[in-house]
Amino acid sequence: MTDRHAAYIVTLAEDIREDDAEHILNALRMVSGVLSVKPVTASYEQTIGRERRDSAWSAALYDLARNGPEGSPS
Repeated sequence: MTDRHAAYIVTLAEDIREDDAEHILNALRMVSGVLSVKPVTASYEQTIGRERRDSAWSAALYDLARNGPEGSPS
């Protein structure tokens, strides 16, 4: 027996202005079997999460550039 899918979450690469997103919403509504499409409004929590992720990646890349990979042969 296989699992059944009830929904999909689609994540956009960047936030899109509401007035610029109507064509994307309409395209998603045209997909067979789609019952509804509801946009998720960007929030400060998402901004904080992005900033923390970017900061962690930046620190890790800086450490790699400065110290090299751990355990690499000399």
